[in-house]
Amino acid sequence: MPVASIEMEGEQNQLHEKWMRRALVLADRAAQEGEVPVGAVVVRDGVLLGEGWNRMISSDDPTAHAEIVAMRAAAKSASNYRLPDATLYVTLEPCTMCAGAMIHARIKSLVFAAKEPKAGVICSRCELLSQPWYNHTLQWRGGVLEQESVTRLQAFFRARRKR
Repeated sequence: MPVASIEMEGEQNQLHEKWMRRALVLADRAAQEGEVPVGAVVVRDGVLLGEGWNRMISSDDPTAHAEIVAMRAAAKSASNYRLPDATLYVTLEPCTMCAGAMIHARIKSLVFAAKEPKAGVICSRCELLSQPWYNHTLQWRGGVLEQESVTRLQAFFRARRKR
């Protein structure tokens, strides 16, 4: 069963923007720490369960992507390794590892800001979540506050190239 992109309007859009703005604040924190500016939050029933930002360099952990950090915090908060009915908001389209973790965590929906043309597996490089062999599917939506995320990423990499 292919995963459909979720289309929301009105009040739901405002809710998506609210949580994405929180993820963007976390992306700024990542940039301040010298990490690629990606932030993520996990929300269920309007309650923030967990949040994270990229921490691979600072934690010497190749798995410390914003999504993974946020899901780990959410799982602790929920006292459950599964996060049914939760939505993950992230400022950049997830990679293979993060998409797989969302499937295993049983995340209900994903909302991301900017596409990742090099490694994004939701809609850019492939459509990993649409594969029929997974035992869990989730809905997704991209482009929420996309320009705000793109601006941060471009500024970060521009500054990095100058160094």
